[in-house]
Amino acid sequence: MKSASLKPFASLMLLSLFFLTSCKKDKCVQTITYKTYEPVYMSYDELRSAVKSEPAKPLKKPGKIYLKGNYIFVSEVNKGIHIINNSNPSAPQNIGFINIPGNVDIAATGNVLYADSYIDLLALDITNPQSITVLKRIENALPQRTFTGGYHADPEKGVVVDWKEVEKTEKVNADCGGGGGGWWGGGPWMEGDVVMNATNTSGTAVNYNPNTPGIGGSMARFTISNNRLYVVDSRNLNRFNISVPSNPVASGTSSVGFNIETIFPYNNRLFIGSNTGMFIYDVSNPDNPVFVSNYTHATACDPVIVDGDYAYVTLRDGTPCNTFTNQLEVVNIQNIANPTLVHTVPMTNPHGLGKDGNALFICDGAAGLKVMDAANPVAIPATPVVHVSNIQATDVIPFNNKLLMIGDDGLYQYDYTNVQNITLLSRIPVEK
Repeated sequence: MKSASLKPFASLMLLSLFFLTSCKKDKCVQTITYKTYEPVYMSYDELRSAVKSEPAKPLKKPGKIYLKGNYIFVSEVNKGIHIINNSNPSAPQNIGFINIPGNVDIAATGNVLYADSYIDLLALDITNPQSITVLKRIENALPQRTFTGGYHADPEKGVVVDWKEVEKTEKVNADCGGGGGGWWGGGPWMEGDVVMNATNTSGTAVNYNPNTPGIGGSMARFTISNNRLYVVDSRNLNRFNISVPSNPVASGTSSVGFNIETIFPYNNRLFIGSNTGMFIYDVSNPDNPVFVSNYTHATACDPVIVDGDYAYVTLRDGTPCNTFTNQLEVVNIQNIANPTLVHTVPMTNPHGLGKDGNALFICDGAAGLKVMDAANPVAIPATPVVHVSNIQATDVIPFNNKLLMIGDDGLYQYDYTNVQNITLLSRIPVEK
């Protein structure tokens, strides 16, 4: 399960070297010119005064999806939240946008929507979704984002909203001999992408109650259970008491592990996915999560959902997961203290998933949407019941025979009343 990523460049650094010939005591002074990237900051004052309702905007880089009543909320990665009126799934209406710098994740209960804004947690009144008000902001509730590839930012300057390419020239000392020890042996040479670890629930469908939490996708880092909002960052499980929804109160943090990616609630338990496995916590006492067990798998990006005695985990390759595993894993959790792998199904590049009855919906990346027959979890056929190709599928929410699916090219809705012949109801495209 991966953290949300910022990849503004194809490679971190392109070096072109210009050598001087002056040598002193077997040392050469070399002048090097290279390209690197520097952070672009937003001040905390600007961050905390930016939240407001705006007219509808086209989807450009959609992220997480969340269903609440007749509304779909779609995060625009690091920009805010699209509001979709879904009273008619065959003709959904994009009716507004909530400007929230740094937003990645969302969850809601009653008329209150919770959202991250870089390091802050917001509680928003969505009684009128087109005219929101900020009920509360908990400053510094979430950790600063971190970056791979040796890139660092100064939190005293604000939050990082972008990276800009700059050219630098430096003088360095190196051995003049031809046997090595020149600039190629070290210095600011890096490869890869700058990755932002953003504080980044699906499953069987339930009847909607306006006073209960909504439904999120399997890629979520926010979830609501027992009047608590649980938020995972890359290492920790953070809890907020939302007994009074309009007044969330930070109630503690528990260390979980490393490279934590997603969270899924089921029957007073939290199933937390990481790059290396699934951690199970008992939250019968919501303010005292108790570790129960963990299931270890190959290093891979990994969302998880649970239904009955089985957990369903998708593993995929790709930065920063650093693996070549692409498959569905079915884990028996009947003995919750000893989760056991019972079945695997090969996939192309699976992302989010959801389940309703015997239908298991898997977003297989560029391979599209696959509907698997999960009537017998330990023998799910490799051939899907339905395969919708030519789309980029990222995450799904199945609910009352309607399937929400988000991908790089838009928000789709399908009718799966007849699961063997699902039909497209609507699509809101991404504007390139």
